[in-house]
Order: sequence, then C-alpha cells, then structure tokens
Amino acid sequence: MAADFPTLDFLDFHRHELPRRLAGGNGAVAAGDELERIGPLAFRLPEGDAFTYVPVAGGVEVAEGDADARTVIEISREHWEAVVHDLESAPGLLYAGKVKCLRGNAMRFVRWEPGLRAMFQGRPIFDPERLDLRDRQGAPLDPSRTFSLEADDAEMSHFLRTAGFLLVKRVFDAAEVAALRDHADQARDLAVEGDKKSWWGRNAEGEVVLCRVTHAGRIPELRALQQDPRILRLKSLSHVPLVSRTGGAEDGVSLLIKNPNMVEGLSDIPWHRDCGMGGHAAMCPVLIFSIYLHPSRPETGELRMLPGSHETSCGFATPGDPDAPDGVPVLADPGDISLHYGDIMHAAPPPTGEGPFRQCLLLGFARPDAFNHRGDRSYNDVLLSREDGQVEHLADVVRRT
Repeated sequence: MAADFPTLDFLDFHRHELPRRLAGGNGAVAAGDELERIGPLAFRLPEGDAFTYVPVAGGVEVAEGDADARTVIEISREHWEAVVHDLESAPGLLYAGKVKCLRGNAMRFVRWEPGLRAMFQGRPIFDPERLDLRDRQGAPLDPSRTFSLEADDAEMSHFLRTAGFLLVKRVFDAAEVAALRDHADQARDLAVEGDKKSWWGRNAEGEVVLCRVTHAGRIPELRALQQDPRILRLKSLSHVPLVSRTGGAEDGVSLLIKNPNMVEGLSDIPWHRDCGMGGHAAMCPVLIFSIYLHPSRPETGELRMLPGSHETSCGFATPGDPDAPDGVPVLADPGDISLHYGDIMHAAPPPTGEGPFRQCLLLGFARPDAFNHRGDRSYNDVLLSREDGQVEHLADVVRRT
C-alpha cells in the first residue's frame, strides 16, 4: 500500500476505528432503505476472521462473525484494505476474480458499494430529492444547457464543477471532423480480437463487432489531439490542475464505437463511473473528453449523464431498469465536445433507430500525482480477461462468482 494509504488491522479496524467513524457521522450518511432491502453484508478473510455490516434505522452496526449475514464475501486482507481506502471497487474485484461469494448473491456486494463508501469515507449517497444545483447567479441550473467556444470560461467552469459535465458545440469544423473520421478508421483497422487493446462484443445476428479501441493514440494525428489548443483551454476549466493520462505513446486516446442489437460485450453500458473498476482515491478527479464523430441521440445510442452525481455514490443500475435514473441526454453533433468528471454516473443505452451510430474519440486527463496502485496501465484492463477480447457484462461475471 502506498504511503498515503496506511496498512490497516482487520480486527482493530472493525472493533474500534469503524465504530468511531460510524458514530462520528458516517453511519448516518450510509443509512437508507436500500441497504435494509439488500440485507447484512459480511467480509471474511481467508484465515476465517469476519465482520458483518448490519443496516439499522439511522445507520449501520458492525457485528463480529458472519452467521447473520445475508451475503458473505471472502476477500484478502490487502484487497479489503484497498476497499476501505477507496482504491478498489466491487465490480473491479469481481472482474479480476479477487473475491469469492461464499453466501448469497455477489450483486448485493455491488449494490452495497455506495453504503461502503459512506461508512469508510463519509462519501454521501446520491439523493435526487436533495439535489440543488445552481448557476453563478443563484438560479436553478439547467442541465441541458450547451456552450460554445465564445462562452465565458468562468461560466463554463462553474457549470462543469456543479453539474459534473459540459457540452461545447462546434469545436471542430466539418473538414476537421472528416479528417478525424479517417484517422479513426485507421485505428479501427489496427484492432485485433484478443490484442488487449480493444473491446469486442457480439450482436443478435451472432457477428463479432468492435466496441472500443483503447490505443487509438497509435495514430499520430489522434495522439496530437491531446495538445490541441482548444482541448487545452477546455481542460483548464477543471477546478484542479490536470495533465494528460498518457502512460506511453499509444495511450491517452480511445475510440468508442456504438453498435446496434448487442447481446454480449460492453457496447450498451449501464450506469457507471469511470473509476468504477478501481482507483478513485489514487486517480480522481479525472476529466474525460468525448469528441463526437457522429451524432449522439437516442436513435444513435446517446450518452446520458446524472447531473450532480460526481461528488456522491450511486448504486448499480442498467438503463432499462424501471428503478434506474433517467439522467440527461448529451445531444451532440459531429464536431461537438463533451467533458465529464470520471466520478459522474453516466450510461450508454442501446440505439433506438438507424445509424450512423455514435462514435467518439475519448481523451483523458488526471491529477499530476495520479497513479495506479496496482501498477497496471489501466484499471479497465481487468475487463480484458478473455482471450477473444469480449468484455463480459457484470451480471455474467456475478453468476459464476
């Protein structure tokens, strides 16, 4: 564990430190009907020590052992520490095969995550009824508002900080978009199933299709986008200084390709945060740019945001779930750019109409001192465990855990 993330004693933490945090306010932050519906969750070390988190009215209690837990997760001491420090996540550990579900359903571990972050870190759980987003003049914020490069930087920065995302229209002209599409096609042509540099899926016709190229920076013209003056200006809107997330010459630029009629793979992505595979405390805030090569609309498979969710925690939900939030669609055209903090909950529902379907070039920026505590290139690498490059849905991973 890095120096800023001290080693924790499993027994002492649960007997003394966690009760102190809960009594100090974290218990009230974690309280809610959702945890009571999910039921008590226990962490058990391979050596046998275990503690159960029991939802009660107004908070959470800690009980030694796991006899009364509805769900029991076996986890190593190292990975448990990382969960407490907000370095590891439930989905990331499940995809990596680092935990076992000894009792119950592992999806309850995923659904407990907002409660765990509240208990351990004091991070609020998203509540739309308490949300009060305001613009610089104090009026209710319009989350559908868009901007142009002629807009005031302070106005855009406030919107980004408050809503967690921002849409800037007409940043690239038609000729530039045409050139970017050509370069994106070059990146697509370099992708190979199982190369660990691309995500693949399967549609209803049984065809294997490309969903994402993670090393689009292999194309020099795409890599150069990280130094485009317009990109650098928009990056400066962040409330903290950020630098390019470039671990190597090919990193830092990805190509997202939306596909219709998908039945396998991560093309239609549920509500998630970009640090959802781990690394929040070591990486965030992260700022993600989407440069639109084709329109973002419901019929093309739009991007949707949950305004104001970037400083809270939200539970897992698929876009089609009746209990899932609607969010706000990012209605972008070719040449537009959207920015969003990696913490914000966002989703990519399936297209409802005909193509061309949404395609975006993605750029990432993070704190200068950001690091990967696992030592890997990307936290999302845990998604690429299959040799054929297919990225499994979390529900499929849970079924075999």
